[in-house]
Order: sequence, then C-alpha cells, then structure tokens
Amino acid sequence: MSQPQLVEDLLDGDHRALARVISKIEDRRPGYRDIVAKLHEHTGTADVIGITGSPGSGKSTLVDKLAATYRERGLTVGVIAIDPSSPFTGGAVLGDRIRMVSNIGDMDMFFRSMSARGTLGGISTATADAVKALDAFGKDRILVETVGAGQNEIDIVRTADTVTVLVPPGSGDDVQMLKAGILEIGDVFVVNKADLPGSNRTVQELREMLQQGGGGTLDSAGHHAGGADGGEDGDWEPVIVETVASEGEGVDELVETFDNHTDHLDHTGDREESARRRYAAEIRRLLREDVNDLVAEQLQRQGGLDSFVDSVLERETNPYAVADELVEPIAECVDDHDEG
Repeated sequence: MSQPQLVEDLLDGDHRALARVISKIEDRRPGYRDIVAKLHEHTGTADVIGITGSPGSGKSTLVDKLAATYRERGLTVGVIAIDPSSPFTGGAVLGDRIRMVSNIGDMDMFFRSMSARGTLGGISTATADAVKALDAFGKDRILVETVGAGQNEIDIVRTADTVTVLVPPGSGDDVQMLKAGILEIGDVFVVNKADLPGSNRTVQELREMLQQGGGGTLDSAGHHAGGADGGEDGDWEPVIVETVASEGEGVDELVETFDNHTDHLDHTGDREESARRRYAAEIRRLLREDVNDLVAEQLQRQGGLDSFVDSVLERETNPYAVADELVEPIAECVDDHDEG
C-alpha cells in the first residue's frame, strides 16, 4: 500500500492502517517520517495523559480501568504501553494479550505495546510519533504508560499534557525517591492500592513533600502550571487521589481530576506553552539524531572509528582533531548553503 493511501486510510478511521503506521514508526522503516509529517496538521485535539511510577504500583490495572471509564462515557481511547526491551530482539517483552482485559474487542479502544529500546525512562524516540498517529486518527484520550525507571521518567513530560505518578502505599523509599525529580513533574499523584496498610501515611508524606516543594510553580518542567481550583498565583497545585484500581475505586475521581487539569491548561494558555516546549525538545532531538547519522556516515567513509582510535593511541592525532576532521565537511556544506 502506498504511503498516501495509508495516511488517507488512517485519517478515515481504519484501525488496520493505524496499526501499520505505528509499526512503521516503531521500527523506523523508510518513509515513516513522511507519514508523520503528513499527519502533523491533523493533530492537536487529543488529551494525552502520562501514567508513570515504580514497578508494582499497579499502572497497567489503572490504565485498564481508566480506558474502560472513558469508553463508558463515549470517548475513544488510545493506549501506548512502554514495555521493557527484550535483550534478544529489542522488542517489547510484555504484550497486549495480557493487558487491557476489560476492553478486548472494542474497536474504539486501541492498545499498543512498544519497546523502550533501552531508552532511559522507558520513553522510546518513537513514542511521540505514535501519539501523533493516535491523535490524527481522532482518539479523544491517549494514555501513555511507562516502564517505571525512577528519575528518568521525567522524559514523559515531553509527550503528555497531564503527568500522573503512581505511588504504592507504605513505600517510604518510593516516596523519598520522588525528591530525586519525579515530584517536580507530576500534575496528579495517585496512591493506588489504597486499601492496603500504610496508605494514609503515604498520602500524608506526599502532601507534606508537595507543600515543602512549593506546589506548582515549575514552569521549566512544563507542568504544575491549580488543584481543582488552582493556586493563589493561578498555577496548578498537584492533586493526590487515592484509588483501588483492581476494584475501580477512585477512578471516577481521577478522571474528574484529569478533566480539571485539562480545563486549567486551556483556560490559562499553559497547553500551548507546554506544546511549544515539547516541539522545541523534539526538534532538538531530531537534529541530534540526524547530525549523528551524518557523522556516522562520514566516519564510515574514512575507515571507521577503529582507525581513528589507533591514530590517537599512537599519539599521531588527538580526539579533538578527529572530531574536527569528521565535522568539517558537514560544516563546509552548511557554510556553502548559507552563502548560496
């Protein structure tokens, strides 16, 4: 099938076309960039919610219940679950056959497991493009569930409008870990499995940490920008919600909190500002990838890295001179382009 036809079928609501596009994106197959470029103008209407937290906190169960709740309300849902990468294939270890059991057979519910491919925080470089495909397809809500890898979960800020951090009850170490950076990115904190001992203490510890952190004034992170009513300065005050996802308890309240945050983003203009930051980060990332590919090609043309390393070892040259030599042809092309 031609790329224009594939894009047209996706925009027409063909789930098979959507699956094929995401496969091309995840595998970085030739032409995937052209597809994403064509989809971009059709994006910007979905609400993207990131779900992160430590392993065992119940992320998958909560995402399942959230998706079911949104479907009950007549909204279409897309889910991207970032799974640990297989050391053998690079693919996702966990599959959709053991996930999202409440929504099997629902054509307005699209689920996809994607490999983290070794990326810190579990957000592969393909995730943002897959979100765009779901957005262009017309999904109302897109849920991105991450691996759960500590501080590096901050990567999800580049993808989600609303960041949700799950913390299991009675886990003092997990609460303390939030100080390492996760505390700063969460718009909503969920104490899941709240029927277990220690949940009240965990909620209290979270509340104290958020108060000590000054609430939601972290513009540089792209979030925290009112609880349900907003702070005195109009910033978003992170909300703590207790849930028992396995029983569906607290899910309606959590959905209402997400809606409040969405309303806040739209009312204050923070959604557009957050999007500007995400696009800036995406452009920088793509530039790094492209320049790295160009340098790799130049390196290969000149005999590969080993030959340069040998010369450095023999003190015939040095690492700085090698870098200058490899970058020089690219810099010359840029200069010639500017002069032209």
